[in-house]
Amino acid sequence: MNKIIVCLAFILPFSVATADTIKHNKQLAGHPATSVEKLWDLSKNKDGEVRETLGRNRKSPAGLLDKLAGDEDMHVRIAVATNLSTTEKIFEKLAKDKEVEVRSVVARFEYVPEHILAILANDDVVDIRMEVARNLNTTNATLQKLARDTYPEVRQIAKQRMAQE
Repeated sequence: MNKIIVCLAFILPFSVATADTIKHNKQLAGHPATSVEKLWDLSKNKDGEVRETLGRNRKSPAGLLDKLAGDEDMHVRIAVATNLSTTEKIFEKLAKDKEVEVRSVVARFEYVPEHILAILANDDVVDIRMEVARNLNTTNATLQKLARDTYPEVRQIAKQRMAQE
């Protein structure tokens, strides 16, 4: 019994310190005044929540957002997809992401460039094409293409959107 108590007394302070460090790093990653050098340094952090916070930070430079758009953690890539500082080049990368969830967020994002929506209108996943048809930034040309989609739901949404224009 005494060994267990000693063991817990040894482990607990490190867990608290780690949680405090992660919290501190997340605050730095999301703060607009954090230096670019520190943001790049934080991008190497093993904690996905720190990198996700970086992906949401509108002060993260384009090069860093591009790096985070290739992160192994899907939540980091989703954070980049909803960042108003994300460039068209990065959106193109995210529009081809292996995870449906990431492409779905891009297809729904209200600030995604029109030509990215045109790319996603060719996605193999029908739900992505439906989200493109619903996006208010989808051009009439892309809606016309979706109005000829193989899936009736996509065609219906695209036709409804064109009727609203």
